[in-house]
Parts: sequence; structure tokens; C-alpha cells
Amino acid sequence: MDTHDSASAKTKVRGPISQVLNPIRGRLIVAAMLAAVGAMLTLVPLAGIAHIARMALGDAGIAPGEVWWAVIVGVASLCAGMLLISAGELLAHLADNRITHHLRLAIVRRLSRVPLGWFTSRASGEVKQAMQDDINTLHSLTAHFYTTVGRAVGAVLISVVYLFSMDWRMAIVSTLPFAGFFLFFARAMKASEANIQNFAAGMGRIDNAVVEFVNGIAVVKSFSASGKAHSSYREAIDDFAQAFIGFTRPLVTPMANANAMIAPVTVLGVVLVFGTLFVVLGWIAPLDVLPFALVTPGVCGPLLLLHYITHDLNHATGAARRVQALLDTPVLEQPAPGMQRSPAGTEIRLEHVGYGYDAGRQVLSDVSFTLKPGTTTAIVGRSGAGKSTLARLLLRFFDPTTGRITLGGVDLRHIETSSLYRHIGFVLQEVRLIHASVRDNIALGRPSASQQQIEAAARTANIHERILDLPRGYESVIGEDAQFSGGEQQRVSIARAVLLDPPVLVLDEATAAADAESEVAIQDALSRFAEGRTLLVIAHRLDTVMHADQIIVLDNGSVLEQGRHGELLARGGLYARLWAQGGYSHSEELAVSSC
Repeated sequence: MDTHDSASAKTKVRGPISQVLNPIRGRLIVAAMLAAVGAMLTLVPLAGIAHIARMALGDAGIAPGEVWWAVIVGVASLCAGMLLISAGELLAHLADNRITHHLRLAIVRRLSRVPLGWFTSRASGEVKQAMQDDINTLHSLTAHFYTTVGRAVGAVLISVVYLFSMDWRMAIVSTLPFAGFFLFFARAMKASEANIQNFAAGMGRIDNAVVEFVNGIAVVKSFSASGKAHSSYREAIDDFAQAFIGFTRPLVTPMANANAMIAPVTVLGVVLVFGTLFVVLGWIAPLDVLPFALVTPGVCGPLLLLHYITHDLNHATGAARRVQALLDTPVLEQPAPGMQRSPAGTEIRLEHVGYGYDAGRQVLSDVSFTLKPGTTTAIVGRSGAGKSTLARLLLRFFDPTTGRITLGGVDLRHIETSSLYRHIGFVLQEVRLIHASVRDNIALGRPSASQQQIEAAARTANIHERILDLPRGYESVIGEDAQFSGGEQQRVSIARAVLLDPPVLVLDEATAAADAESEVAIQDALSRFAEGRTLLVIAHRLDTVMHADQIIVLDNGSVLEQGRHGELLARGGLYARLWAQGGYSHSEELAVSSC
């Protein structure tokens, strides 16, 4: 087995919590040890009290010197113990802050590199649950669990050692209730583990239902479909209620028995009964029962605390598993330093390209064609034919399942991402602007651009004057004092592409969501920007691409026809039928078709 296999095997053996908390494991162990030692020291005053009480009730009388030493040692131990516990808590919270920061950055970096197809098979609520809710759940684990365990274990350990130092027989019978507690507790945990997955899955369904309902609220209200939308959420709530009942019902009886076993009155009763019996038998003196009566009931609190925080551990295990699943998501690998290559030219070739989001969803199959430098290529076809998927493969949002795509003779897999996007720009139908200034949105792919370069790009995109009308101009923040219409957002995205000045441009129906006035402005901007560039146009209206140098007709993910507008009409195939069904409009023609 090589080193990689060994590492993989170790990862599989380690639990999800161990994997997620690996960067701060050492700090948490130190924090737990500080808390344990601190808890031990805080219990020293109890031993001092027992010692003073035995002197007061004994025949020898009180020795003032011993009393003062007991008081001084007890107070000093209490103060030192509290300081150590505080230090442990501080260290645990600092570790929690570090791991929270690390996980959120790591997840964002990971998700920024995953294939786009990964998102299509998952609800946004799942990602939100892992990035927000599950990391918040881990806060209780990192900031409180380990120090709490340390305090509890430390208190129990020092108490047991002290009791056995007093009388081993009395110590054994005094701890019998605790053995019963662990028996019932183990049974409860076994029942809990059997249902924790259903409980967590129910929470995930509620998150998804809420996100879907909020995202679709406009459609729900418009079509008076609130009953159906509410029913989806109601079903998720009902399912969670059943999962919660299944999770809690097996816990009730064993936990009630466990709590009854270590109630202070139960433990004290056991101590007094056996203490009286041992005194009658002459095994111990009556005063020797006093330390057990003082210390043993104090063990109940730490054990109950362990019981309560174990629930946090169960929840944290599921949270850690989901967080680790995100961190292990397959990514689009970048070329190794020695494998990186620079394109020799801008010719793009698709060679027997196939793609499927998963084994049962094949989207493209054996697609081959070439984009010659300086030409316009249009991709047309029915809805669902794979047009947008093809464009996103060219942008390497994901890699082909079969075949390859080359730029300047180099496989896209061997081109570093930043270099790829210096060669290929894109304006997609779905515009994504980030919550930042207009300036930062335009300069997203080129942060070092000057203000003059940004304004020049905005002028080319016909959006400069609109930006100047904003309260703070280019410093206005999207979503705050910069509210853009759909067409204006599209022009900002065009300015973003203009600033990169790529030789290849991919257009995915850039005017689909724009009104008539915005469409004219967008077409004018694209016409000027596209001049002299290699264009790939994803078309939903055939009249917009009738002057393209080549038209690729997709059907069911395969190239059905290929040629110029006139040639395809003459063949009388699918393109001709689509054209006859209304693909041509005399009133509109895409500006880039003249390029």
C-alpha cells in the first residue's frame, strides 16, 4: 500500500469529528486538561471541610494550626482551579474561532472549484445547512464540549481517588449508583444512535422546504398556489415530528432510570445505608462516613453534565459528517505546474465531446466542431437539447465525460483557470452580481484595472451614464444604493467581460430577460464588443443568428445538422422546420450577427 492509500485508509477509519477538528485537536486536548486539573483543584476545599469536621467531632479536639492550613490550602486550590478552568475555556473559544474561520473559508474555496453539475443535483438548503447551521452546531462542540468533559472527568476522578483513599470498601458501595447510571445511559445512547440520521434528515428537509418556498414566493402568490406550497412545508414538518418522536421515545425510559440512579438523594441514601451497616459491623468508625456523605453526592452533577452534553455530541457528529462531505466534494482539478500549457492561437475544437450530470442523465453525446478565429458560430436547437451545457463546457464550468475541448491546440484541462478566462469571455443569460460596489463588480476578473479602464468598459457596455446617476457612482453597492433592472445587470456583466478583453466570447442569449429598450442597448454594446472576436452564440431565436458563419443544430444532445443559414434551409431538416414554425422575425436581428 502506497502513502496515498495509507492516508485514505486512515481518513476512513477516523470519525467525522476527528477529521473536521484535526487542525485544532492539540489545542482542545490542552484546554480539556486545564479544565480537568482546575476541576480537581476546586474540589480540594471539600476535603478540607471534611478534615475540619472530623477534628471538630472527634475526641482529639480542634488543632488551630491544622484548621488554618486546611483553609489556606482550600482557598488557594479553589482560586487556582478557577483560573485553570477559565484558561481552558479561553483556549477552547479561541480554537473554536479558528476552526470556524478555517471551515467556512475551506468550504467556499472547495465549492468555487466543484463542477456546476454538482449544484444541479442538490438543493440550496443542503449547502446552507452545512455552511451555516452545521458549523454553528460545531461551535458547541469545540467551545464547550471538551472543557466540559475535562471538568466532569476531573471532578469524578479526583473524587473517586479521594474516596478510595479513605476506605476502599465504602468507596465501592458508594459508587454502585454510578455503575447503574452508565448501564442505562449506554442503552439510551444506543437507541439514540439508531434514529439520529432520520432526525438530521428531517431537519434538512425543513431547510430545503423553507428555501424553496421563499425563493418561489412570487410565483406562489401569482398563481394562488399557496395551498400546495404550504403543504410541502407542512409535510416536511410532519415528517420531522415523526422523526423527533422516533428519536426521543426510546430515550425516555432509560434516561429517566439513569437520572433517578444518580439523583443526590439516591446517592446519599446509599451512602448512609451502607455506612450504617459498616459501622454496625465494626468495619469503619461513624466519623469515617462523613467524607463519603460530603463528596459522593457531588459526583452526581458532573455525571449529569456528561449526559446533557452527549446530546451535543450526537448532533455534532451529524454536522461534522455533512461539513466533511462538502470538504470532500470532487473538484475540477487544476493542471500541475509541469502540465500547464499556453494556447497557441484562439482556435477552439470540440472532439467527440460527451457529458452527463450523472450516469442516468446524459446531456451531450459525441459533439464535434471547430470555432475558427474571427468567426461566429451559433448553437441552436429545441429546449433541453444541451445548448447551455455546451457553452458551460467551453467555459470549463465542468469537464466533458468523454472527449476533449482544446483552445489553441491545448486541452482545457491543461490551461490554468485564470489563463483560460483571459482567452475566453462570457455573457450568460443568468447574470450574477455580487454584494459589492459597482466598480468591484465590473473589475471582478481584473481587480488591478484602473478607474479609467473600468469606465471605458462601462461606456462600451452602454452602462456608464446609468452608473453616474447612482448616489455614489461607481462606489454604489449592489443591492443597497445600486438597484439595477435585468437589462442593466446584463450590461454590467458585459462591462465585466469587456474589461478582460478576451479574443473568444461566449454569448448565451444575453437579451432573453431584457425589455425592448434594454435589448437595443445590450445589442449595441455586444455589436461593438464582439467585433473581430471569435464568437459562440447560444440562440433561442433563429432570426438572431441567420448571418453566422456556421450554425450547429443540436437535438437530444447530438449534432444533427451543421452549415450556414441558407444551406440548412435548403436541406429541409430540423432547422428548416424550426424556422418555419416562427424562428424568423423581420423586426429584430441580433447586432452581433453582422460581425
